[in-house]
Amino acid sequence: MPGEQDVYDRVAYPGYAYPNTHPDRLAAMGLLHGLDPAPVGSCRVLEIGCNEGANLVPMAYAIPGGEFVGFDLAGLPVARGQRRIAELGLTNIRLFQADLMQADLLSGEPEFDYIVAHGVYAWVGEAVRDRLLTLCRERLAPNGIAFISYAALPGGHVRNLVREILLDGAAGAGPALGDPASGDLTRGVSRGLELLRFIVESRHEGDPFRTLLEQEEKQLARKGAQVVYHDELSREYRPVSFSSFMAHAGRHGLQYLSEAVLPPPNDPCFQPRTAEAAKVLAGGDPIAEEQVLDFVRMRMYRETLLCHAGRAVSGALQIEASDRLLLASQAESSSDGDLRVFSLPEGVQIKSRDRATVTLMEMLLEAWPRPVGFAELAEALEAKGLAVDAEFLMVVLRLAVTRLLELHAWAAPASGRIASRPRASAVSRQEAEVQARTTTLLHRSLSLDDALVRRFLLLLDGTRDRGELLQALRAEFPETPEATLAEGIEPALRVLARAGVLLEEDGEI
Repeated sequence: MPGEQDVYDRVAYPGYAYPNTHPDRLAAMGLLHGLDPAPVGSCRVLEIGCNEGANLVPMAYAIPGGEFVGFDLAGLPVARGQRRIAELGLTNIRLFQADLMQADLLSGEPEFDYIVAHGVYAWVGEAVRDRLLTLCRERLAPNGIAFISYAALPGGHVRNLVREILLDGAAGAGPALGDPASGDLTRGVSRGLELLRFIVESRHEGDPFRTLLEQEEKQLARKGAQVVYHDELSREYRPVSFSSFMAHAGRHGLQYLSEAVLPPPNDPCFQPRTAEAAKVLAGGDPIAEEQVLDFVRMRMYRETLLCHAGRAVSGALQIEASDRLLLASQAESSSDGDLRVFSLPEGVQIKSRDRATVTLMEMLLEAWPRPVGFAELAEALEAKGLAVDAEFLMVVLRLAVTRLLELHAWAAPASGRIASRPRASAVSRQEAEVQARTTTLLHRSLSLDDALVRRFLLLLDGTRDRGELLQALRAEFPETPEATLAEGIEPALRVLARAGVLLEEDGEI
């Protein structure tokens, strides 16, 4: 109950922005599957289990015409978020402490166009799960979309195995595991990880079981002790199969829309032989078919989008919705003979000499980080004598699947143009004050491990020109040669602009 201290009060869970929960992403997926979602620029968003609002606050800042509400059982994170909102002067967001099980929760509130419940469903008991879906049904607008992430089966069995090992190892760590207030929580986490490492090292190199556990061990190391404490050592952990989840959602008048992102290029759903066999095995039931594919994938996690039952939705992608979509690409372009090469930092690339593909990509690269409306692109392409036909739309879809092209329903207020007095997002500057990462206007995390770059970002409040920025940097870093500082200003500004941190010179945010 509110007023009582929750485990998340005693052990803080690091707050992050989760790109896949953004209403822009949800609206784009809704359009692709035949739904008519609310415009992002004026939407209402609810986040269940909002923690300190690290996901919701950047949304509210970047979408001043929207309304954002979040609640969490833990009071201290909510209080931190409320202080942050006050510092930013935001009036379109409200965070409050509440128990999901409250019968009158959100009574009298208007319906929400988008509801987000990230990292809740698999870490609560059956009654809370049931209440979560009830709230979604009751508070979701007629064309609304709910995002619910959860640990999935069959891959969740592996995570359950690792959890059992960690719990067994942590059991000898004293009160730290059961009562964080009375001990060092890292002691329990460390003891659990020590047992896991012992088991790994006891297996022969190349042993499949050792390889499996090593992969899990690496993921745990990246998470950090606080996240492992809450995710792996939590009181409740109940991974669920997709078919069971959808049966539960169906009992609450909710139906499957899609996942939050398109399947990756190597997904078995794109392998004709596997996909056809899954259809046969599922007997024509699309939910059963997805479950068959999850067994093939050994899927561990899902980010499922739901809408009200009875809404007309399509399992096949409705690429004709492209006239309402915006396209963007952060790829880099290079040449390989007569081929143009478009690549992403993570190694994804395509090579093409097709004039329409190359022209489209070059237009998007020039516009980044701003997306471009499909109608505007089509007009420009047709003016160059290029056909925007069904074949071209399939090219767009393939580029989207490879992640070289992004699909949007809204344009973030980020600018690729660098003003004479550059101004970074107030959210980015606020976060950079207290941590070595920040959330961009594109709702993505940007690492700020370099102390000079981090301080430089803090200086970008729109009041300083290049000379004043250099003067401020000289005062901050007197041991760094002035020439070095001066030479680094423009490259740093270009990096921040490309990351989606800088605002338009005359922007209102």
